[in-house]
Amino acid sequence: MDELPVLLGVVGLVLVASVVAVRVSIRLGFPSLLLYLGIGVVLGESGFGVRFDNPSLTQSLGLAALVLILTEGGLTTRWTAVKPSLWPGILLSTVAVVVSIAVTGAALHWLLGLDWRLALLWGAVLASTDAAAVFSVLRTSGVGKRLVGALELESGINDAPAYIAVVVLASGEMVDWSLPLLVVYELLTGLVLGLAFGWLGAQALRRAALPATGLYPLATVAVCILAYSSGQLAHASGLLATYVAGLVLGNSKLPHRSDTLSFAEGLGWLAQIGLFVLLGLFASPSRLLEALIPGLVAGAVVLLLARPLSVVLALLPFRMPWRDQAFLSWAGLRGAVPIVLAMIPLTQGVPGAQRLVDAVFVLVIVLTVLQGSTLGPLARLLGLSKPAEAHEIEVDAAPLDELGAELLQVRIQKGSKLHGVYLSELRLPPGATVSLVVRGGAGFTPQKTSRLQEDDQLLVVTTAGVREATEQRIRAVDRAGRLARWHGEMGR
Repeated sequence: MDELPVLLGVVGLVLVASVVAVRVSIRLGFPSLLLYLGIGVVLGESGFGVRFDNPSLTQSLGLAALVLILTEGGLTTRWTAVKPSLWPGILLSTVAVVVSIAVTGAALHWLLGLDWRLALLWGAVLASTDAAAVFSVLRTSGVGKRLVGALELESGINDAPAYIAVVVLASGEMVDWSLPLLVVYELLTGLVLGLAFGWLGAQALRRAALPATGLYPLATVAVCILAYSSGQLAHASGLLATYVAGLVLGNSKLPHRSDTLSFAEGLGWLAQIGLFVLLGLFASPSRLLEALIPGLVAGAVVLLLARPLSVVLALLPFRMPWRDQAFLSWAGLRGAVPIVLAMIPLTQGVPGAQRLVDAVFVLVIVLTVLQGSTLGPLARLLGLSKPAEAHEIEVDAAPLDELGAELLQVRIQKGSKLHGVYLSELRLPPGATVSLVVRGGAGFTPQKTSRLQEDDQLLVVTTAGVREATEQRIRAVDRAGRLARWHGEMGR
């Protein structure tokens, strides 16, 4: 009993230190995962002496954290932003993975003297870009939506084929003609399960009148976790099912959507912090020194050879400008995913697996510092940085079940063409009305002559029958102004 307050106190201190680390990492210009790893190392055997060397538990907890990170990534990815990059993202997450495994494996077979299976296993572990690192760095990089969308889709999807490759190579079983069919089955089934759980979950949540607002985010995350579990039980890709379910749910008209996204974002941060601190605890600084040379060699192969070549070959059908391809090549961030994948051969007792784990730790640290701190300057050098764009207007909905109505909460973003529009010019459909405007922390009941401004928050009460038309009208005016219909903008 006396140990519990100490344990909770340590957890609280780690969380506070990790939150502070986010601010530090933003100022330094690289992902905070390095600082989380550092906290784990300080707590570990070479610091405060906390000993943690259970690879099986590390793998299980790592996969659990990865599920939550992919859930957050899917929920917060806007389909309108990634849709133009759909096929480049898919090819980067499939074709590029295969090319990267082959190139990395061949190079390390020759450079490090690894046997072919172990060399390809190294390639499979290092083939996946990290969703947490990509989501945290690129969304604030100022790079155009097309490139960011392709990288987001790649990092959300490519965990699945890389995971399958690692499991197959670590099992030691003979590879035959059925392997491609198995991979296709696992990916397609994971995709279908993700779409099904996402659609069914969205329909259920829209029709449910739960007794507390906080239950909607919990139910949404639970649907994504169920998608993962169902995928694994069906011997399909649970990771792909998780991300796709989150993507469908995040782009559906969920009740209390903004609360759900905020909850998912916090849960994603918690998963990242816990995962990287755990991996830091598992690391042994003495072993990392021994793995320094193999890690640097593998990092150079991935960064300078395998990644650029895989990007070029995967994007051949699109004739993408060389500047875009150069940025995509450099932006293949590695993070926790390769470390978690490296735990799989370690738990299965594959010879040389411990060396692989230690080398991946070294590689992740080096590449994170190198890539994370240079992405912004590289984007500016290549002329890919763009001025900040206006965010899509936030419209959050909550059902008023007993009244047969819905409450929309609208936040007018900077740059929105709702700024300066009189309430009478908004022309909402009959059955919908703006009941409250909150401006500068003070609320007032608007009149027809009231003029909307940036940063205003609106409460719109609408009957269920005209809810969709109301939201479409608000989005149309947000994009095209008071003459939206004249300009052909319908808000869809």
